[in-house]
Amino acid sequence: MTGGTAVRGGITVATSAADLHALAEAHSAHNYHPLPVVIAEGEGAWVTDTEGRRYLDMLAAYSALNFGHRHPALVAAAQRQLDRVTLVSRAFEHDQFGPFCAELAELAGMEMVLPMNTGAEAVETAIKTARKWGYEVKGVPAEQAVIVAFEGNFHGRTTTIVSFSTDPDARASFGPYTPGFRVVPYGDADALAAAMDEVVVGVLVEPIQGEAGVVVPPPGFLAAVRDLCTAHGALMIADEIQSGLGRAGTTFACEAEGVVPDMYLLGKALGGGIVPVSAVVSSRDVLGVFQPGQHGSTFGGNPLACAVGREVIAMLATGEYQERSAKLGEHLHGRLAGLPRDVVREVRGRGLWAGLEFATLSGRVACERLAARGVLAKDTHGTAIRLAPPLVISEPDLDWGIDQLEAAIRD
Repeated sequence: MTGGTAVRGGITVATSAADLHALAEAHSAHNYHPLPVVIAEGEGAWVTDTEGRRYLDMLAAYSALNFGHRHPALVAAAQRQLDRVTLVSRAFEHDQFGPFCAELAELAGMEMVLPMNTGAEAVETAIKTARKWGYEVKGVPAEQAVIVAFEGNFHGRTTTIVSFSTDPDARASFGPYTPGFRVVPYGDADALAAAMDEVVVGVLVEPIQGEAGVVVPPPGFLAAVRDLCTAHGALMIADEIQSGLGRAGTTFACEAEGVVPDMYLLGKALGGGIVPVSAVVSSRDVLGVFQPGQHGSTFGGNPLACAVGREVIAMLATGEYQERSAKLGEHLHGRLAGLPRDVVREVRGRGLWAGLEFATLSGRVACERLAARGVLAKDTHGTAIRLAPPLVISEPDLDWGIDQLEAAIRD
């Protein structure tokens, strides 16, 4: 290897961070604007770039890495399954599928599971489920079903999902848009009440809005959503793809208000940071509307995904990670509360999840300064950054990361 390149199979391949970043810029669509950090290895809460520099990962792939990089139990589960079978499609059963569905349903206190791959697929599945349920069970006239969503939402970027997004970057220039949605202000129970009528089949809500900057709704809002859905015979659909599976200090963020939705949408952490796994989890009355051929995925519920997902469920069943998130989250928010308010205008969040809104600093600049100090975070909506360290992070490492944040905002 010389000059930041290596010869592999007769082809010269770039290995330096600068060259690898240049390759990505030249040959990948620019649908992301990543920091110029090229990661080569990861373990626990830490990653190492191609130059050997270590960074504390305070983003955890938007909660997909709740259990850190290469958690030994999850890697072992994947390796065991890799030695057996990885894909059969849903044309056949495999020995991981039934147990995965049963164990996830039990964790969520539900009855049935429809596994998919990505979070956006889970949301699309929920939309189809709610509409089909609305027509066949609630009795909504054909083609009139409505789903209510909220301003500031982020549920994915498929054509249908961006149709009810209020983020110009996600929505602009992708029309014509899919009809059948109403959007009301997040956290406003009165506005939701005004939007409810006999054709509303579901209310799609993030218990905490992640992409919006870790926005926590006012107390009582989720309970009001639950009550309004019950009163109007609509499904409460909780998108817990980012907020669920321990991130907010409980298995599900809805638990903060003692609320049980009709449907959980799960993803990200369910795949243990190894494979994409998502799922819709609900009752037999709701998911029972599907018949063979009406919805599916070649890779959804594949053996490798189910094996890793089962290990994630087993880890969460102990309660250890939820407890760590709650305890370390209290410590995190205690320290963030002490940041100077002339620079950090607002701190939001719950558990090991925080959004910082800056008064005089752009989120991008803050993340660049953090990266220079060995901490990885992500900006959003111009003036905010998100912190979501792995639930396995140690308290000393967490403190070190916050120390770097304090230093970075003074730079």
